[in-house]
Amino acid sequence: MTASGAPVLAIEGLSIGLPRLADRQYAIRDLSLSIAPGETLCVVGESGSGKSMTAMATIGLLPNGVEVLSGSIRLAGTELLSLDEAGWCDLRGRQVGTVFQEPMTSLNPVMRIADQISETFRAHGVLTQAERERRTLELLAEVNLPHPEQIARAYPHELSGGQRQRVMIAMALALEPKLLIADEPTTALDVTTQAQVLRLIDNLRRKKGTAVLFITHDFGVVAEIADRVAVLQHGRLVEEGTADQVLTRPAHPYTKRLLAAVPSLVPPPPKALEGEPILLKVDSLTKTYGGRGLFRKSRQVQAADAVSFSIRRGETLGLVGESGSGKSTVGRCVLRLIEPDGGGITVGDLPFGRLSQRDLRPHRRRIQIVFQDPFASLNPRRTVGHIVSEGPIMQGEKPEAALARAKDLIETVGLPAQALDRYPHEFSGGQRQRIGIARALAMRPDVLVADEAVSALDVSVQAEILRLIRNLQEELGLAILFITHDLRVAAQICDRVAVMQKGRIVEMAETAQLFAAPRDPYTRQLLAAVPGTHRMT
Repeated sequence: MTASGAPVLAIEGLSIGLPRLADRQYAIRDLSLSIAPGETLCVVGESGSGKSMTAMATIGLLPNGVEVLSGSIRLAGTELLSLDEAGWCDLRGRQVGTVFQEPMTSLNPVMRIADQISETFRAHGVLTQAERERRTLELLAEVNLPHPEQIARAYPHELSGGQRQRVMIAMALALEPKLLIADEPTTALDVTTQAQVLRLIDNLRRKKGTAVLFITHDFGVVAEIADRVAVLQHGRLVEEGTADQVLTRPAHPYTKRLLAAVPSLVPPPPKALEGEPILLKVDSLTKTYGGRGLFRKSRQVQAADAVSFSIRRGETLGLVGESGSGKSTVGRCVLRLIEPDGGGITVGDLPFGRLSQRDLRPHRRRIQIVFQDPFASLNPRRTVGHIVSEGPIMQGEKPEAALARAKDLIETVGLPAQALDRYPHEFSGGQRQRIGIARALAMRPDVLVADEAVSALDVSVQAEILRLIRNLQEELGLAILFITHDLRVAAQICDRVAVMQKGRIVEMAETAQLFAAPRDPYTRQLLAAVPGTHRMT
């Protein structure tokens, strides 16, 4: 459905300048966009394309040193760039609601949910205290949160990622704004929660006639929710059209390249792995967490319940499931970063699960991890050369040899040798992930655990990293445990897939077989929730 009428948001000739030492002069150059009532415009592009800068300019929250140089931003006919600070404060929440990518950093950790939603009403001086409390519960119900009274009394850390994102949507829509800006709101969510949040946003904009500016790098999300699509590259609008036009008949080479990088749900032909030795065997792994819960004074969560699998040399096993299914717990138990309660872990012929932490030290090189967030896992005060060579040096390798190998590895993962003398903040997200992979490979591991290693990356960068992992596996014979919530990624990288639900593996099969004929209802539910399957193959 395409909405009609005068535009809610009209951006004309917008140019935004970057600080003097930035990699280019403009964040946005001569951008013109509009969104009608009840319409969803998806703005897509790689990191640095100017998507989020467009959103920040619309709510007057550009970073220091970044300023609007020319152009116009009008909301329902009102010029926003002429507003003073009081005008911007009145606009935010009342006229424009915003949902950010990471709700945990957007919510106050020491305030209850009800107080944070009520704060929106207090800030704009509307409703009495009793009316605020009643409206807060109504909003929580409108975004389909269970037990609104209990959610209202909870703190953010007591909610799941999907529940926190629903709270953010409730706050953004509290004053029924004309425009909703959603900046990558589903990137970190599993497919079923993502589908629910997309359905919620779509239903609310249809019901209330809200215009939606949806920023994303996920073309599956675009296919699911967009009426129109705008494609940005290096701050310039390179293509705009209806969702069907852009997704099925792209005109610009950049759009074609982005679409070509979207992982297909059709797996590649299987590899011949019979006869290869088993490098990782997990047998009846268990892990239980206990503690205070939201709805009970105490509860126990079975994060891993008799989990068993094995991975051969050159094989990738995907571990998929919703948030809270136990995927990352299994990965961390396999690495002995957290201690399992029971079960066996064998790396090659080494009883990895039975060794003490002290006895484990010389053997830790045999199994390494690539984390989801490379920036958080790389020491910002160390050069790349030090980061990559540190592990081998601590294992007794001579510094000269370790640095020489670090240079070879950096070049192997597609970075120049000069990168060794630079720091993590000087690289893009995709480049930092390459550094994380080089650091893991520096230990010459037999097994690599990739925990959501590409979930936060642009689709084109994601494709490059997946290609790199496949090539390195073929070259080095790695056994890989690939943890992901993205079934498109799992289809392309994994030889077999194990589906986890509530701590248990409910189905495990070769990737093509599992995707073509899933046996378990939960697996079928996950596959049905993959966004964009009705428009994209």
